[in-house]
Parts: sequence; structure tokens; C-alpha cells
Amino acid sequence: FRRVLFRSLFYAGCILAIVGSIATVAGPGVNDPIVRTFNTEIAAVGISLIFLVYNHTLALMTFVAATAAITLILLRAITRLEEMGADV
Repeated sequence: FRRVLFRSLFYAGCILAIVGSIATVAGPGVNDPIVRTFNTEIAAVGISLIFLVYNHTLALMTFVAATAAITLILLRAITRLEEMGADV
């Protein structure tokens, strides 16, 4: 049972990482910065599920670090574009 659970988590993580990455680049509403941030979080959850199969502590640290870094980078980029007067 445990092997089936880990295999399911791994495949679900791969699917979420791929779908989240595609949605961030070319998904619906990518012109809206908030929607783009949510799509990036979907990919981060997928990566965390992949790491969860191997080590629980590694998964938690990766999720927290990736979420914090991606959010800060995206929000900084959005504020820079708005300061320059670009249509975000």
C-alpha cells in the first residue's frame, strides 16, 4: 500500500509541476500578475509532492523556500513594470 501511495504522490507531483509551469507561461489570464503567481504556486506544490516521496523534511523546506523566493521575485517584477508604466 505504501509503495502505491508514494508512486501516486510522485505522479501527481509531476503532473502538477508540468501543468503549473505551462499555465504560468501560456495559461488563461497570464496578463494578470495575481493569476500568474497562483499558477506558479501550483508548480511549487507539484515539486513539493515529488520531494515528499523522498523525504518529508526536504519537501517542507523546499516548499517554503520556493514559495517565498518566487513570490518576492514576481512581486518585485510587477512593481518595477508598473513603475515604468508598462501595461501589466
